[in-house]
Amino acid sequence: MEAEIADKGMDLRYIQFVMLKRLAMLGPMTATELARSVELDGGAMTRQLDQLEGRGYLRRRPHAQDRRALRIELTEAGNALWQQLTSCNDRVLEAAQHSLSEVERERLHDYLGRVLHALRDKNRS
Repeated sequence: MEAEIADKGMDLRYIQFVMLKRLAMLGPMTATELARSVELDGGAMTRQLDQLEGRGYLRRRPHAQDRRALRIELTEAGNALWQQLTSCNDRVLEAAQHSLSEVERERLHDYLGRVLHALRDKNRS
């Protein structure tokens, strides 16, 4: 993925790509929720947020229900960047699954979905 991003001339790390993807797919969330979804600790998350905010890709807004928390959301520039990155994402996924038949791809997606579901259920226990 980083090679695809670099080929487009973008200065973006993989973890930043994942953060933008989560925000684009799931919408605004707290820094804690975002950190949990991309598996970063608080300090690392703050550094990444600072960098992406400094580039104008996201912003921190007050949380409507919790005055102590901030909601992280994509800016227009962040949404535009995500639109450019989706083609990179699609190419990488296609390349990773190139040697699989359609049936194998369906099975892989089913297996990975079930594993993810089981891990999420485990974390709720």
